[in-house]
Amino acid sequence: MPGAHDEPVGPSTAAAETPNQPSVAPASAEARRDERRFRLYTMAVLTVGLAAAGAVSAWLPFEGSVHLWWIGPLLAIAFLGAEQLGVNVDVRSGISWTISFTEIPLVIGFFVAPFEVVLAAHVVAGVTTLVARKVTGRVLYNAGAFLLEVTSAFAVAGLVRQALGNPEQMPWIAALAGTLAAPLASTLLAMAAVRVLRRRMRAGTVLRLAGRILVVGFVNASVGLTGYLVISKTPGAWPIVLAVSVGLAALYWAYSDLLREQRDMEALSDVSLMVARSGRLAASRPASRADEIGLEIDVGDWSTIAERIKDQLAAARVVLRLRLEADEPMSTVVAGEELPATSVPGDDALLRLPGAHVRHFRITEANTEVRAALLDRGAQEALVVPLRSANQLLGVVEAHDRLSRWRGFGKYDVQLLGTMASHLATALDNRRLLAALRHDAYHDPLTGLLNRPGFRQVAGEPLREHAQSVMLRVDLDVFSTVSDALGYAWGDRMVIAAGRRMRDALGADVPLARLEGASFAALLVGYGPGEAHDFAQLLREQLSMPYPVDRLSVEANAMVGYAASTVEDNGQPVDVDALLQRADVAVRATRGGEEVKAYVPSMGQIFLRRFQLVTQFRQALEDGQVSVHYQPKVSLPGKHVLGVEALVRWQHPEFGRVDPDEFVPAVEAAGLVGALTSFVLDKALDRVRRWMDEGLRISVAVNLSVRNLADAEFPGKVADALTRFGVPAELLTFELTESGVMADPQRALPILRELHGLGIELAVDDFGTGYSSLAYLRQLPVDQVKIDKSFVLGMGTDLSDLAVVRSIVELGHSLGLTVVAEGVEEDVARDQLEAMGCDVAQGYLISRPLSEERLEAWLQARTARSFDRQAEAVLTLLS
Repeated sequence: MPGAHDEPVGPSTAAAETPNQPSVAPASAEARRDERRFRLYTMAVLTVGLAAAGAVSAWLPFEGSVHLWWIGPLLAIAFLGAEQLGVNVDVRSGISWTISFTEIPLVIGFFVAPFEVVLAAHVVAGVTTLVARKVTGRVLYNAGAFLLEVTSAFAVAGLVRQALGNPEQMPWIAALAGTLAAPLASTLLAMAAVRVLRRRMRAGTVLRLAGRILVVGFVNASVGLTGYLVISKTPGAWPIVLAVSVGLAALYWAYSDLLREQRDMEALSDVSLMVARSGRLAASRPASRADEIGLEIDVGDWSTIAERIKDQLAAARVVLRLRLEADEPMSTVVAGEELPATSVPGDDALLRLPGAHVRHFRITEANTEVRAALLDRGAQEALVVPLRSANQLLGVVEAHDRLSRWRGFGKYDVQLLGTMASHLATALDNRRLLAALRHDAYHDPLTGLLNRPGFRQVAGEPLREHAQSVMLRVDLDVFSTVSDALGYAWGDRMVIAAGRRMRDALGADVPLARLEGASFAALLVGYGPGEAHDFAQLLREQLSMPYPVDRLSVEANAMVGYAASTVEDNGQPVDVDALLQRADVAVRATRGGEEVKAYVPSMGQIFLRRFQLVTQFRQALEDGQVSVHYQPKVSLPGKHVLGVEALVRWQHPEFGRVDPDEFVPAVEAAGLVGALTSFVLDKALDRVRRWMDEGLRISVAVNLSVRNLADAEFPGKVADALTRFGVPAELLTFELTESGVMADPQRALPILRELHGLGIELAVDDFGTGYSSLAYLRQLPVDQVKIDKSFVLGMGTDLSDLAVVRSIVELGHSLGLTVVAEGVEEDVARDQLEAMGCDVAQGYLISRPLSEERLEAWLQARTARSFDRQAEAVLTLLS
């Protein structure tokens, strides 16, 4: 074809259904209608071409200067050779043009051969190549195009010749005009094909393409015409013409490479952006099971990607095979010609690809196995490349049968597909990573259930759409006990087992989340309060059944709180967070054997009070509402005052005296415990400093929170406070609970060692209530252990408590620690502790927590009593 070849690729189809292979893009009725329209268009082109050829043959008798029998075959060879040097231009609308040197033999043909010979040479050369390449689906259309191109060229040349008044011979200007008519004819045919296939192509693109084709055609025709005229007038000048032709060919090849590189870069960018864009569309929702690996099939997205690759390679068909699951067969997306119904590639030769390189298969060079695989696909050749990431097969890309009439896939196509596959694999891998991050953002890593953000999104829509919904909040109270006794790995096993029980009981469609620890939430849609209570009771019974953990059977207890969405505030329906909060209030209200509790509006006062306490705490510190009381500690048996424990108190102007057990956890949860600890520490060190000024050496103990042990800057703050008040470090004791240390021992131990290195004494409070104490006690840099008051209070009536206290005293002394007993309220308990060898006593028997003023009075009275006893003893000795 002179100048430009128009090659409609036919209607784009998706995948054909196969028995053993899932198809994600079945051929549509619209695609079949496009195919029928194109066939009618082909018959019209062929009919018009034959009629035009007959008319021109009758109108233009040949009057050339050469009458040799071999000119026809020579022209056919020239057309074939010119096509081999063609430059392919692929248009996204599905049409590909091949800019070639065919204008050169065509323009020479005007002078050396009749119309019929040139027409036959061009048609025979083109059709022969198509048949040899087995591209039989477009032979009739291309034959009609060949006829119209050469016919239009000779018709225009004849008209120009008559207009110039020289009907006897062919003027060079007539030959040039006729040669330029051929690419214009092919362009018009291609535009008509675009309309038949109902694809869009902007007018600007058409004009730019037509302009470039005319420029290239003019250059080729000029070179051919000049060469013929020079050689015909000066036969010895053929080397110069040959040199000019070689230079022009080199220029075209350079232009071809630049054009190819530009198109390839655009294609690579397009494919990567398509994959990335399709991944971002799902980024705002919690990942489902299907797209956890980032390959959720969207027919539109992947069909567009396959079409882009097909157009860039000028292939008859591109097949994307993507593996969704490791054990599942590949899903298929097809662009271009339909796959034959017999195509069932499972583990055939084309898919057994080592490494990540492109393999080029030709049916003429293939072994029996490869030939069978190609025939199953209805292809004569194929480029196949795997998509791999870290030795994991993500999929396979296949390109079948290049559309060029003159040649198959070349080295540039192999390089392009290899680079494109690499980019596609990287884009898919990045999409997998984004999907994994998205999944992790919305799911609990331990149980695989939704986390709080994921639950908020998933439960939000059904809560808005259904008038009756119930939020369940479930807590397992045995989790912390199991974690402390057996370690957190065992506690995690219980959480996983509880999550499975809940999922089995609720079903797969009910939104279920693990919020934190052993706390779960679920949304029941369409449940009324009565049904919700019955279901919550049943769920609690299932969750409270013993849990087999390894070879143990762990008893458990579950508490369930629920809140109905029909409860409204100011006429507005509650959202997920508000409903969760109400269910949380309900589960906290389960006490005294009532394990299932429904939310009632009066419960909201609990959260309101807690919120007020947290928000007003800083102001309370500044206003003097918060104060520090001190409870004395005395030695056994001497009963000397060794120190005091600093205890915080809050006198609220509205609520009155607020119990520390109420506001301290709230302040700690709100992240304000640092301010509370600093306040108590400053007050306590100031009190010690004033005692030192009075000649008294009394130590003070301050309680630490879990959050203090997680603050790497806390030891430095303590050191600054000691320096600021001028208090020796040995007069400061920090008390910490077992649970506080055991919450994160790897993080707490460095902080404790740094504090101990300053000379501060460390005491383990409430010792004996945990299960991991013996394992970690020797690792902790502690100086004291404080026996929990529950054991001390029970010593007089419970022999087991007495035995526990005695064991703790002996254990502490064996480790060189000072043993402090809390909760000493009776003389009997004090005497028992003294007999056991306990070092220090603290409790109501000695004194209740006292304000600074009352503590001063208590110390003065105790000093006076001590002086009176000493004086009485001296007088007794003197008498």
